[in-house]
Order: sequence, then C-alpha cells, then structure tokens
Amino acid sequence: MTLMHDAGIEESMTIARSRELRIATYNLHGAVGIDGKFAPERIGEVLNEIDADIFALQEVPLGGANAPDVLDVLRRMTNLHAVEGPTLDTPARRYGNAVLTRYPVRAVRTLDLSFRTREPRGALDADIDCGGETWRVVATHLGLASGERRAQVEQVLQTFDTPALPVILLGDLNEWFVYGRTLRRLVTHFHRASALRTFPTRYPLFALDRIWVHPGERLMRVDVHRTRLSRVASDHYPLIARISAPSTLIDR
Repeated sequence: MTLMHDAGIEESMTIARSRELRIATYNLHGAVGIDGKFAPERIGEVLNEIDADIFALQEVPLGGANAPDVLDVLRRMTNLHAVEGPTLDTPARRYGNAVLTRYPVRAVRTLDLSFRTREPRGALDADIDCGGETWRVVATHLGLASGERRAQVEQVLQTFDTPALPVILLGDLNEWFVYGRTLRRLVTHFHRASALRTFPTRYPLFALDRIWVHPGERLMRVDVHRTRLSRVASDHYPLIARISAPSTLIDR
C-alpha cells in the first residue's frame, strides 16, 4: 500500500511539473561569492537546487587565454544545453550573458546594447522548444545609468513589434527604482510582474533582477531562491518564475 501511495505522489508531481515551465535568472558575479572566493562549482550547486528548465545567467566568465570557462563548468554540472552571448569577446577574455536549458534551442540571436563609451552590454535572444511550444527567451543585463537603460530598453522593445512567439524577457535590469522609466516602459509591452528584492544577498534591498512574460496571464508566480548556499555564492539571489503550459499541451 505504501509503495502504491508513494508512486501516486511521484506521478502527480511529474504531471504538475509538466504543466509548467520553471524559469530562473541569476547574476553570477563572475562566480565570486560574497566571501571573495571564486567558486564556479558553488554556483552549479545553486543551479541544481533550483532545477529550472531555463536559466538566464549574467556576468558569466566564458573562457579565453587568461580566463576560466565558468559556463562549461555549469553545463557539465547541470547536464543542460548551453548558449553563450558574450558582451566582451577578446582572445584573452570572454565574458557576458548565457542561457542553460533542458530543452532544444532552435535559433539564437544576439543584440548589441552597448551605449556610447560605457561598459559593453547585450541581450541573448533564443527560440527554445519547450516540450511542443516554442518560447522566445531574451536574457539581458542592462547598464548602470538611467539614460543608458532607457536606450537599451527601447532597443530591445523594437524587436517585439510583431511578436510571433510567447516571450520571456529576463535578467538583471539594474533598475533601482520601482517606478523608474525603464520599468514603466516595459509595462507597455508586458504585464507588471512582481518586484522581489534580490540584491545584495547580505541584506536584500533592491529588485534588480526581473522576469517579464507575454502573454502575462501565463505567469503563475515569482519567487526568490533564498538558501544558505545562494546567500554566499553570489551578491544576487536567483529569481524564479513558474509559467503555465497552454491548455492544448495540458490536455494531451
């Protein structure tokens, strides 16, 4: 009787998970924790705690002659597909955005969001086949200055003029103000999403990391992943969203 009961619980959990996508965004801080230690494996452990279907990652060392390849470490630890979107790409050092996903990636585009002489920024734009439904996933890390962010958001939104696919826009938006112009502009294309404090991990004050979904009714909930490990692994907490599957997939 116990075995049958346990099997029923496991089957119910599998069905429930198949009816949603679990999406996460995480600024890795170069895999350097708040204790000052460079520890890619610790980041990998946090990702395995979350067990998301798709991760958008920022501040990722991507290798080079004088730099480690943190993305490769994370790919091997999670056994997920990896897509890189470097914003700094030199023979000595490659660095920027990345996506890890358990689902097939059908297309990849990159968008250069660099603003004047400020630090190079970009967006990684991927079409991902999530079990029969293709989502457009745009992972980004915006700039530190308000004018820079406004220009970058306008550039990103221009690519959504005729959205043929459902869209997830996520990443570290670096917007300190809840009602800042950057967020107000995003609301014109996306439903307002929960603003949960993710930075800094020692004492979270700011909702820098965001997940936006279109159509908005598909967004079920948003949570911060706060554990003993995630508090130390980076200066940002990961942010997790649960997205419902369309009824056509649920009824199969």
